[in-house]
Amino acid sequence: MADGIAVAMPGAVPFTHVESLVDEIVTVGEDLISRAVLLMLERAKLLVEPAGAVAVAALMHPDAPRRSGSVCVVLSGGNVDPLLLSHLTTHGLQAAGRYLTVAVTVPDRPGGLAQLLETLRDTGASVVDVIHSRVAGELRFGEVQVTVSLETRGPDHQADVRAALTTAGYLDGTHGP
Repeated sequence: MADGIAVAMPGAVPFTHVESLVDEIVTVGEDLISRAVLLMLERAKLLVEPAGAVAVAALMHPDAPRRSGSVCVVLSGGNVDPLLLSHLTTHGLQAAGRYLTVAVTVPDRPGGLAQLLETLRDTGASVVDVIHSRVAGELRFGEVQVTVSLETRGPDHQADVRAALTTAGYLDGTHGP
């Protein structure tokens, strides 16, 4: 994801500066990097490529050292094509618990899909996309698989959505109400 900093060997000049000036290095994964890119887009209205957002991702890391006073990071690069940006924002939303995709099996009868959507409506999640398939996976006769992508408010809300789907029988294999 952060291919701009994925180098086999740092250059001699940058390495000398890092060696003499840097006290600590924090490594971050793709979840934090995509969340940092998303944060820059949403809050700062800045488009920053993944390699340029790693400093923000490091500050977001739960184990990052906390310092008093002001902190400054360098943001750089806007080399993000629209398709990559779409993937980055979706990944960032998923990593932040704000985007959830679930696949459930529902009875293939009138009202089956509506009941699922009513259950989701009652959780306060916003439906982004619905895929309804009669030929997915190992479905039995009279079943359909519904894959729903949802906007959620965070990990706690996602847990509430999953709990509501389980209570309604969608996630434990009883095929809904």
